[in-house]
Amino acid sequence: MSDRKVLSEWVVQPGTGKAVELLKGQILRIEQVEGGQCVDFNCFNLHDYKEFMHCGRTRTVHGFNPSKGAFLWSAPPRERAMLYILDDTYGRNDVLFPRCSAYLYESAYGFSAHTNCHDIQAEAQREYGLTPDDVHDSFNLFMCTEVTLDGRATITRQETKAGDHVDFLALVDVLAIPNVCGADVMRTSNFSLKPIRLTVFEATDADMAAVPKVPVLKSQRTPKDFRNATIKADRALSRDPSYVPQFTNVPIVLEELAVPLTAAEAAALDRVRLTHRLFATVDDA
Repeated sequence: MSDRKVLSEWVVQPGTGKAVELLKGQILRIEQVEGGQCVDFNCFNLHDYKEFMHCGRTRTVHGFNPSKGAFLWSAPPRERAMLYILDDTYGRNDVLFPRCSAYLYESAYGFSAHTNCHDIQAEAQREYGLTPDDVHDSFNLFMCTEVTLDGRATITRQETKAGDHVDFLALVDVLAIPNVCGADVMRTSNFSLKPIRLTVFEATDADMAAVPKVPVLKSQRTPKDFRNATIKADRALSRDPSYVPQFTNVPIVLEELAVPLTAAEAAALDRVRLTHRLFATVDDA
């Protein structure tokens, strides 16, 4: 949109990534420069890095290939919408495959030194004090994947062109970290590496109005609700001798609950029972 104010721009070269502070109400456009390039994307709450974009929750809500109109959700117990995909000109993204790593290229291809998404992410976010352990599963932009009938996930070539882009609207302040995927020996980026362009815009009123309302639920928690809100500072694990279990909703109690049904509802339930018995008989045979 031509009426958006441009706040910053970068061209990110192969083998690199860029950590971008994206404030609530700002848009990050991730754009193809030449076409055919996969982009791995991580995202953290700018004010609490333990809240991060969670591919598992996003996959559960929006499927294997989230696109325009989908939210990027944070992990439980927060489970907040962090970003909204305002636009997606290609429409193929992936939340099935993990980021590529140094181990992958050595174990599968024999390359003991090779550019890879994990190391790129780790280096880009090091600018903000994060470690390689803090890299999380990536939202894989422009990555064409599918699941076969026998349950295998596969990657196919992509057909993005220069100018194809994904626009993320920040719903909270985040640290957004895209990187140029290092997979040059597979179909992920069509067997080559190309730069990408990043542009940060100020969202317009129309942009903000396009975001569907998301309810705030009682089950969504922040550190103030945790029994232990202190981030562990050392790496070794040791037992807390003062620990007393306080599990939620324990002990579990089973109770019979009478549910009144109308005659029509009772008949429908009987039909379901009959169908279940018929299928069970066929399976046993």
